[in-house]
Amino acid sequence: MSVVMGFVLLVVGAIAGFFSAKFFSASAKEQQKLSEQANRSEAALQQYKQDVAEHLESSAKLLEQMNSTCQTAMKQMAQSTELLQQATPESVTAMPFFSKETQEQLAQTVALRHQKKDENRNEQMTEAPLDYSGDPSGLFSDSKQSVTNTGS
Repeated sequence: MSVVMGFVLLVVGAIAGFFSAKFFSASAKEQQKLSEQANRSEAALQQYKQDVAEHLESSAKLLEQMNSTCQTAMKQMAQSTELLQQATPESVTAMPFFSKETQEQLAQTVALRHQKKDENRNEQMTEAPLDYSGDPSGLFSDSKQSVTNTGS
């Protein structure tokens, strides 16, 4: 009986070992998968941090460039303002907008227009405007008009 009992214990031990190995190996595989996933997540986080740091660095450089450009523009505006304030009224009137010949022609044109207006004012209108008819229809006279459409 001891041989049979040994054999039965061996079979029971083999079955128990088989199922325990399956159970523990599945949790080991799952643990390994979780470990790999954690490593990938950590690597992705590190890459994200590096990307954010590079973005912030490039943004800081762009802001520095913008600041220097604004400073340059402010200096140029200050110089332009000083130049405009230094301009005297004599220097402004020394250089006319139109040339001398053009100014003379403009003065002649203005004088001619004034003469034509004066001539037009002196003329009296003796005839009716062209949009009036020569024969009045009597439509607006005070006389009574006969009704042409009767309701019969």
